[in-house]
Order: sequence, then C-alpha cells, then structure tokens
Amino acid sequence: MKTKPNHWKKQATSWAALLPMALIVVVGYLGTVLWTLKISVSSSRTFPTNDFVGLTQYLRLFGNDRWLLSLHNLAVYGVLFIAATMLIGFLLAVFIDQKVKGEGVLRTIFLYPYAMSFVATGLAWQWMLNPEAGIQHAVRKAGFADFRFDWIADQDMAIYTIIIATVWQASGLVMALMLAGLRGIDGEIWKSARIDGIPAWRVYVSIMLPMLGPSVATAFVLLSTAVIKLFDAVVAMTQGGPGIATEVPTKFIMDHLFGRANIALASAGSVVMLLTVLALVAPYLYARSHATGYREGA
Repeated sequence: MKTKPNHWKKQATSWAALLPMALIVVVGYLGTVLWTLKISVSSSRTFPTNDFVGLTQYLRLFGNDRWLLSLHNLAVYGVLFIAATMLIGFLLAVFIDQKVKGEGVLRTIFLYPYAMSFVATGLAWQWMLNPEAGIQHAVRKAGFADFRFDWIADQDMAIYTIIIATVWQASGLVMALMLAGLRGIDGEIWKSARIDGIPAWRVYVSIMLPMLGPSVATAFVLLSTAVIKLFDAVVAMTQGGPGIATEVPTKFIMDHLFGRANIALASAGSVVMLLTVLALVAPYLYARSHATGYREGA
C-alpha cells in the first residue's frame, strides 16, 4: 500500500527538479522569440509599441542595401568556411588516425584553438594581418620589400581574412568529431582492404567517409549555426570594415538594436536569422528521428 504513494512522490520530486529549466525554456526562450516576433511587426523605435504594421519592417529590411550586403557576405563566408573547415578537419582526423606518436598532444594542439573565444582569436589574427605590424611587416623586414599581404585593409579581400581566422579555430572541432567516427568503424574493414590491395586514401574516400554520415551531419549543423551567429570575430578583427565590407547580419541587428534605436527593424532581422537556423536544423532533426524510428521498427 505504501509503494504507490512513494512512486508518486518520486515523480513529483523529479518534475519539481525540472521545473526551473522548463520555466527558463518557456519564458527565456519561447517568450523572447514571441516578443521579438511581435516587435518585428510594429513600428517600434527606441521603445516597444503595441501597434501593428504587418510586414513593413521586413520590406524595409530587404530594401536595405546594408542588409543585402550582409547576406551576401554571410553566404560567401558560410560556403568557404564550412567547406574549408570540413576538409581540413577530415584531413587532420585521417592524419591522427594513423596512430602517430604523440597523438594525445597533437589532438590537444589541434583542438585548443576551439577552446579560445572568437574575440581572442579575432584580436590575435588582427595583429598578425596588420600590414604595419604583422605578417607583411615581418616578411618585408626579412628582405622581401615587395611582399604584400594587406587583405584586412582591402574591401574586396577582408571577408577572407575572417574565413582564415575562423577556419583555424573551428577545424579542431571537426577533427574531433571525425576522429571519433573513424575510431568507431570496425577494424575488419581495414583488414579486408589490405587483402584486396586497396590504397589507404581510397579506403578513406570511398569507404570511411560515407560511413561517417552522422559525424559529418553533426559537424555541418554545428558549423552552419556558427555561420549564422558570426559576430565576435568580425567585431574583433574588422568592426565590419573597411567601410561595411565585412558587414554580417548579426552586426547589422546589433547596430540597429543598440546604436540606431530601431528595435523593430533589428527584430525583423532576428526573425529572419531564426528562420534560417530552423531551416538548417529541421532536416537534420527529421532525418535523425526517422533513422531512430526505423531502427526501433527493425
């Protein structure tokens, strides 16, 4: 007779422990999303208002040349950043998978940049790319007077300096994910490949890489969300310059939210970026749930 009350007591205790997190999710996340959506369809400036102007702010947003430039920069950055990071991360994982000496030290070295903040990374790279004090200055002092590497001051090339810095930082994360996937593959595959005389590079490209589907998908989602959230590295390295050459959506939103007192336009930009994140994550979540359901059905 005492078992049932004890069972309900344990359940009540469990729900009570989860209640603070549930309130944070509902109020802190869903609440702010709904509030942002409400503000984005108003004419709010410095302070929020309760009027309704429909899609006016979204039309203004996509009629803003600075916003369109930020989307263009984000697309260029996203494609090159994800491609380069995935490639370098995979190659680093393959290198370490050869069971090289000092594997633990190498893993730490490659993964360490990811533990640094984007602000620290950006400031370090800003110094290295400074034409008057960084790489260009050092090479010229070494005797190569005509050497030029002033991308960070060039409007057409500045976005690529941000790609270089963030690829350097994020490649270690992809390496860790890929290496974990490689170490989880049955070693008998390698024995069979050696018997058949298949070159190692062909095994990795044609056999191992297709089997790394979950690791590749996870890395892609993490990198994609990092692209959407790109802000710290841009502010630390270029402040969006030269001019607005390295403007990105998050900086546009923050500038209009705090600097230009236009919270409705900033909210509209935030909603657009949220929808972009959902568009990237939803297919992954669907595929994962579908695969889980298939395994359970089998």
